[in-house]
Amino acid sequence: MRTLFRWLINTLVLLAIAYYLPGIGVEGFYAALVTAFFLGLINAIIRPLIIVLTLPITIVTLGLFTFIINALLFWFVSSFVKGFEVAGFWPAFFGALIMSITSWITSTLLIQKTR
Repeated sequence: MRTLFRWLINTLVLLAIAYYLPGIGVEGFYAALVTAFFLGLINAIIRPLIIVLTLPITIVTLGLFTFIINALLFWFVSSFVKGFEVAGFWPAFFGALIMSITSWITSTLLIQKTR
């Protein structure tokens, strides 16, 4: 149930990002739902592998390179999900940053509520 709730929250946040942030477009709720699913899937499977492979760069930049990885994965999802478009790196960077912050807040609130 928590997973579905997080998925729905991420979908709504993605729609809000597309509405307010220039350079990011979502055609509708279904496209946002599919995009949120693939973002979650890629962040669960591919992101840990990339972070391990780029660990030296991440250590040298004191973890700031993780923001670059998030932006590139956000941009990558737009390349194969129809109805989701990202115009460039900076919209992807700010979109991924907003998604990360809201996902962290949602996870924190859900963990505190279950205890």
